[in-house]
Amino acid sequence: MELTGQRAKCVALLLLTAVCVKGDFVEPLELNTSLRSLAESQTRLPCHYRTEGDEKVVQVTWYKDLPDGNKDQIITAHCSDGHTEFGRYSGRVRFESSSPTENSALLILSTEESDEGSYTCHISTFPKGNFERHIALTVWILPIFSLDPVILVEGQSFRVAATCRAVGRPVPRLSWDTDLPGQFQNRTNEGWSVSSYYSLHPLRSMNGKKLDCLVWHPGLEGPRRISNQLVVHYPPDATISTPSGHLYVGMKNAELVCDGGGHPKPQNITWTWSGGALPDGASVVGEKLVFARPLRVNDSGVYECVVKNSVGLGKAEYTLTVKESRKAGFPADNLLLIIIGASAAALVVVLITVVLLVNRYHRQRNKKLEMELSEKMVEINSFSRQASFRRLNSVSTDPRVQAEDYALLRVDSRTKNSQMSLERPIYKGSQSTLGGKWGPPGGVEVDELGRPVVWHDGVESLRGEVMDGEKEERRRRVESFLKSSNMSLDSGLPSSLLPLKAQQDEGVGPREPDLGHQKEGDSPNEEDWAPTQAVEEGQEDDDGSSSSYQISEALNNHFYYSNGILRPKPHANAILLHPRGQLI
Repeated sequence: MELTGQRAKCVALLLLTAVCVKGDFVEPLELNTSLRSLAESQTRLPCHYRTEGDEKVVQVTWYKDLPDGNKDQIITAHCSDGHTEFGRYSGRVRFESSSPTENSALLILSTEESDEGSYTCHISTFPKGNFERHIALTVWILPIFSLDPVILVEGQSFRVAATCRAVGRPVPRLSWDTDLPGQFQNRTNEGWSVSSYYSLHPLRSMNGKKLDCLVWHPGLEGPRRISNQLVVHYPPDATISTPSGHLYVGMKNAELVCDGGGHPKPQNITWTWSGGALPDGASVVGEKLVFARPLRVNDSGVYECVVKNSVGLGKAEYTLTVKESRKAGFPADNLLLIIIGASAAALVVVLITVVLLVNRYHRQRNKKLEMELSEKMVEINSFSRQASFRRLNSVSTDPRVQAEDYALLRVDSRTKNSQMSLERPIYKGSQSTLGGKWGPPGGVEVDELGRPVVWHDGVESLRGEVMDGEKEERRRRVESFLKSSNMSLDSGLPSSLLPLKAQQDEGVGPREPDLGHQKEGDSPNEEDWAPTQAVEEGQEDDDGSSSSYQISEALNNHFYYSNGILRPKPHANAILLHPRGQLI
C-alpha cells in the first residue's frame, strides 16, 4: 500500500508540474515558500502571476490549510464580481493591489499567533487553467519581560534578591549582569514564558550595586537590558562631629552634627545632654545641634544623638569641653608641629654656626700657612743670593762660563787674598821661598790657609835694625794699601778692570792661582805661583816701598797684562785649568 501511495503522489506532482509550466509566476518563484512574521505586525504573503498572450486571470482565491486536512477560504477576487472576505478573516486581511487579478499578494493587517500555518494562492486562468503557490507562515512573538526586585535586610539568610520574567515565541533566554556574589536559576513555563531568580546573602556593602537582567531572543538584534540596583536595608550607625573645630568660651554659631547613616535614611533624630534636656539656647535643626548664643563653660558635658529608621536605631556620644580661651585650645597635633618646627630651626642654626666656625678656622690656618711659606721663600731667596755671592767670589768651574769672565773672577779673588796676606805678619828671609807640600824639604813656611809665604832678599841682615819711626811709616803704608784694596772691592768691579798703572801705584797686585786647581801631589815652582807679601809688625825694612815693589815685581814675573786682564804666564811645570774645565 505504501508503494501505491508513493506512485499516486508522483503522478500528482507530474500533473501539477504540467499545469504550472503553462503559467508564469513572478513571485514566489518556488512552488513552496516559507515566511516568518512577528505577532502584532503586518504580514505580506506574495502571489503574482503574469499572463501571456490571450491568457487572462479569471479568479484568485487564498486558502489556509487546516490541521484536519480541510481548507479554510480566506478571500476571493473575481475579474468582474470584485473580492469577498470570509468568516473570521473579514476585516483582518486584504489584497495588496487594487487589481487582485494582476497582483494577488495578501496582507494580514495584525498578525496573531493563530495565523501561523500553511497558505495557498489559487489562480484560475482562461484558457490555460489553474495555478497555485504554497506559503508556510511562522509567527514569532517578541518577548515581554519584567524584573521584580526584592528589598533585603542586612543579617537575613541566603535568599532571592531579584526575579526576571520574559514571554515570547520562541522562548527567550535570560541572564544577569552584576558583580555581586550570588547564584541564579532559570525556569521555563507553559505559554512560551521563562523566569530567572538571583539569590545572595544580603550585606550593607551590597546596597546600590548593579543587578541587571538581560533578555535574549532571535527576533531582537541584541539583548534587552533591564536595569536594576540591589536594595539592602540596614540600621543606622550614628557618629557626632563638630565642623567648627575646637570650641571655646564666647564662640558663636557653634554646632554639633549627627551623621546617622543607615538605609533607609533616618528621619527621627533625638539629642540629649548628660542624660537630660538640652541647655538653653541650643536647638535641633535637622541632624544638627546648633547653639544660637555664644558658648559658655557650663555648656560642657556629654551629648548623645539617637537616630532611628525602619530597620533599627543607632546611638552616638560626644564629650564637649569648652576651653577658657582660644590659646588654651590648641590641639595636641598643632603643638607637636610647633615643637618639631622649632627643633628643626634650632638644628639649622647650629649647623650654620658650625659651618661658619669651621670656615673661619680653615681661613686662619691657611693664612698662617701662607705666612710661613712666605718666610720660607724669603729665607730660601736669601740663601740663594748668598750662594750666588759665594760663587761670584770663587773660581767658577762651570764650563759654560766665558773665559774672560772667569779670568776676571780669578784676578778679583787674588786681590782679596793679597789683602788678607797683607793683614797678617810678614815673614822675611834672604830669598823668596814656597812653603807647604810644594816647597823644598828644608822646612818651608806657609800661612794658615796653606799658601806659601814670600820672603824678601836681605831681610835677615836687616832684622835687628828696626826703628820705631820706620815701623810707623810702614804701618801707614799698609793702611793706605788696605784702603786702596777696599775701594777696588767696594766698587763692585774686579781690580783687574782698573788701569794697570793705578793698580801699581796703589799697591794692588794679582793673587796667586787658586790652589783648588792644582792636582794633589804636584810641586809647583816658585814661578808657577803669585807669592803673597806678608807684613809683620815689629820687624825692620830698609826700604819703605819694598812691599809695594815686591808685589809689583811678583806680578810682572808671574802674570802678564792682555786686553786689560791679568793672565798667568805659561810655565813648563804649571798646571792650570781652562775656564771651561779643561787642562792647559
